[in-house]
Amino acid sequence: MDFTETPERRQLRDAVGALGRKYGHGYFVAKAKAGEHTTELWAEAGRLGYLGVSVPDEFGGGGGGITELAIVCEELAAAGCPLLLLVVSPAIAATVIAKHGNAAQRAELLPGFADGSLTVAFAITEPEAGSNSHRLATVARRDGDDWLISGRKCFISGVDQADRILVVARTTDAATGRLKPALFLLPVDAPGLTKSKLDMEILSPENQWLLYLDDVRVPAGALIGDEDAGLPALFSGLNPERITVAAMSAGTARYALSRAAGYTSTRAVWGRTIGSHQGVAHPLAHAQIQVELARLMIAKAASLYDAGMDLEAGTAANMAKYASAEAAALAVDTAIQVHGGNGMTTEYGVATLLGAVRAGRIAPVSREMILNFVAQHVLGQEKSY
Repeated sequence: MDFTETPERRQLRDAVGALGRKYGHGYFVAKAKAGEHTTELWAEAGRLGYLGVSVPDEFGGGGGGITELAIVCEELAAAGCPLLLLVVSPAIAATVIAKHGNAAQRAELLPGFADGSLTVAFAITEPEAGSNSHRLATVARRDGDDWLISGRKCFISGVDQADRILVVARTTDAATGRLKPALFLLPVDAPGLTKSKLDMEILSPENQWLLYLDDVRVPAGALIGDEDAGLPALFSGLNPERITVAAMSAGTARYALSRAAGYTSTRAVWGRTIGSHQGVAHPLAHAQIQVELARLMIAKAASLYDAGMDLEAGTAANMAKYASAEAAALAVDTAIQVHGGNGMTTEYGVATLLGAVRAGRIAPVSREMILNFVAQHVLGQEKSY
């Protein structure tokens, strides 16, 4: 596969990086500590077309793919401004609607994704199901022409910033009587829908929420596609989620290593820079190599997805997410260590990344579940769970 970036992608990378640096990590941290959102950055990214790079051009988007969206995610993170909602709204929700929404849904919703004026949260995780999406207990049942949805969701990002929520529920298969997944688009102020904020030890301007759905009534048009689109629609969003999360992790790692390299090349002790010592330089070099390897896997996964090779893209997306999460955790930890005590201060801008990169080894799919997947589906081992 050819991973050489086109001139257009290089231009996108440069332009998004410039926007991210205009705001910078200080802006990101200040917003998070104040309990505010990165509204200005989001709005400007939308006006410039960066949020809609993967939306079809007929709906006002850039007409690109997940490769382009991954570039946006990575470069904003590399500037110290990782935006989780890029993963949730453009990568998951917009992709699902573009691929599986009906003509009316695409016409109504995609222009808003393209310019950033529409933000959609994604609700799949449940308290009891954990990583087992086959145990989802949120159920949608017909009531005349409407649907009634009941259940609970947890760790749902950005609900307070969203206009709507894409909810994964289960409906009864008329042929088998079994439950099967289906996706519904709900307004955030729908009667019967309540939310409760989760207190997290992660410095982020984007909050996590518990959702309670008590017979939330939605019209037939809230169902994305049709009742048989559920599983394909769900997976059409999960692979972009993993790819863009991986890109955000890689960007965060790049930011941390850039801060560390700048510090170690100028901080002088005993008459020479601390970066001249192999005990400092080698851990940084090792982390840099791991980040670059992860970036190659991200590029492969995005390329496969954009080529329509969904099975191969799924494997690569899992590997990319695993590799980038490990690389980011290593990079941030190393950056803190080479800063010494300064690494734990807000001023030097690396400890502020610690919670997020640690969470990246858990969500949106844990490293252990990815290892299970690779062992079973790549190496042919017996299923272990």
